[in-house]
Amino acid sequence: MQQMAAKELKDLERWKEQQRTKPINLAPMQLGGNQSEVEVRQRQQLQLIQSKYQKKLKREEYIRIKREAEEAEIQKMKAVQREKSNKLEEKKRRQENLRREAFREHQQCKTAEFLRRLNTESPHRGTCPVAVSDPQSSASARRQAYMDSIREGSKKLQKMKDEHRQKSELLEFKREQQEEERARIHQAEHRRVNNAFLDRLQGESQPGGLQHFGGNWNMNSGNSWDI
Repeated sequence: MQQMAAKELKDLERWKEQQRTKPINLAPMQLGGNQSEVEVRQRQQLQLIQSKYQKKLKREEYIRIKREAEEAEIQKMKAVQREKSNKLEEKKRRQENLRREAFREHQQCKTAEFLRRLNTESPHRGTCPVAVSDPQSSASARRQAYMDSIREGSKKLQKMKDEHRQKSELLEFKREQQEEERARIHQAEHRRVNNAFLDRLQGESQPGGLQHFGGNWNMNSGNSWDI
């Protein structure tokens, strides 16, 4: 039994020795690919610039879409308000026409009543011995003066309405000019910012303007880093 145990123990030690990890011996070789450190840093800097530019473009696209949505909503609200204003203007116009019609009928009734009363009083005035004027001509003169006053009032009312309409059109024209001016200023500022960014991007892409995040690569001093 002891001999068998000793044999098994010897076999176990031999097996462990065979399974033991052997040291790895590799021939020395240069790592890091076939690009120099300068080329790698240049590529990293270019990727960083492109990433920043892409983020800027995405942000501007988001702002543009948001602004267009807001502008569409504003235009929709303006259209609703314009429709309400048109309906209100139409309602006022109908009310004004009805008022004018009622006023005209009222004036016609008053004129007819005045002429009827004048014609009724004319025979008595014709028999009066102290009458010094022609009743018919006097009635015609009063009727003419009354009609002239009505026409004068209508002219003044129409003139006031025309002035009010002209003022409204002038205010609307000024408001449109102000909106166009604000749009031009915004577009000019947007172009200025884009041009400045592109100029800076072009300057950074030159070999003398390469900068790396976390340090500056000096192209004139060989492979050196300024941290």
